[in-house]
Amino acid sequence: MISTKYAAKVRIFLHICKFFCTFAPNYAGRIDLNPMKTYKRTNIIIFIILLTTFPLQAQVKGAGSSVFHFLGLPASSRLNALGGENVSLADGDISMAFVNPALLTAQTDKVLQLNYAYYLAGTMFGSAMYGHNYQHNYFAAGIHYLDYGQMQYADENGNLLGANFTAKDICFNLIYARQLGPLFRVGATIKPIFSVYEAYTSFALGADVGGHFQTADSTFQLGLTLRNIGWQLKAFYEDDWGQHTEMLPLNLELGLSYRLPHAPLRFSLTMHNLQRWDIAPRETDVKWYDMLLRHTIWAIDIVPKSEKFYLTISYNHRRQAEMSMADVRSLAGFAFGAGVKIYKFRLGFAMSQYTKSNFTYQVSLSTDINSFLK
Repeated sequence: MISTKYAAKVRIFLHICKFFCTFAPNYAGRIDLNPMKTYKRTNIIIFIILLTTFPLQAQVKGAGSSVFHFLGLPASSRLNALGGENVSLADGDISMAFVNPALLTAQTDKVLQLNYAYYLAGTMFGSAMYGHNYQHNYFAAGIHYLDYGQMQYADENGNLLGANFTAKDICFNLIYARQLGPLFRVGATIKPIFSVYEAYTSFALGADVGGHFQTADSTFQLGLTLRNIGWQLKAFYEDDWGQHTEMLPLNLELGLSYRLPHAPLRFSLTMHNLQRWDIAPRETDVKWYDMLLRHTIWAIDIVPKSEKFYLTISYNHRRQAEMSMADVRSLAGFAFGAGVKIYKFRLGFAMSQYTKSNFTYQVSLSTDINSFLK
């Protein structure tokens, strides 16, 4: 059951979903509003929301203790350039479905994308995704992994023991989205998650649910997603009460994107971790306005009408607040990216700074298999 504390918010959310399911398709005037179809669409959305209320309430209570934080890393150069998260931008980049399954579109049919990033101290991150459409049903399968490289054994005093071990995280993504009229889509992702740290292993099953709305000319887009619903099914270790299981890093996100009608500029605002207010490190005194900004990511795209290339700059205030050092100038919190279409391929590049001396670089390569079949 939903506690009284969240009941009012859930009721408001249900009314919003009913509004979109009932009126959004009619806004474009392109489909017939059959009452039975509208009723079914509304019930589907309500069912998804009610299905997530149990893990939502439980995971909010355990928000300070969670595992598999690699799920929050940007899975592509596009997401990296946008500040790490963006749940509203549907522009044909299939990797956007890593954060919102409803961002699969008709443009992602038979699109294959590969991504690679070199992080800190030999840590490597990669991902891949492929999409396939059937009428108004959009499917995709993806994988992303984090390889921590070779690490040395040490005793409790920090003395190296002369042997190495490895650690890896991996997540599979099975994604489905459906078009509900010309303006509205919903989607869901099932995510089996595995980790191996030396002799310690863990397994979890997670899920994402999301929705996306856009105007007929696509100048305004709105996205909503609830990510990492689920639990750790096999813990890394056991304690006196059995397996020491922890929650996944739940993330409720709301985003909007707006493209100027007569200029090649697009603005995006993403609000993340809306399920809890205090996201600052423990024992940190943060003003309310600073805490509010830590929930936001701002991005600007330069995208011509031809969409042959793009340039992106973004600012993540939480990253800046937690990664910057006193009396040291850095670009922590900022990210930059660019992409270009060459023949039948799209190349993407992004860079961002996490610490004073290290930049993270990420590259992407994607292609539309349909272009080779014509």
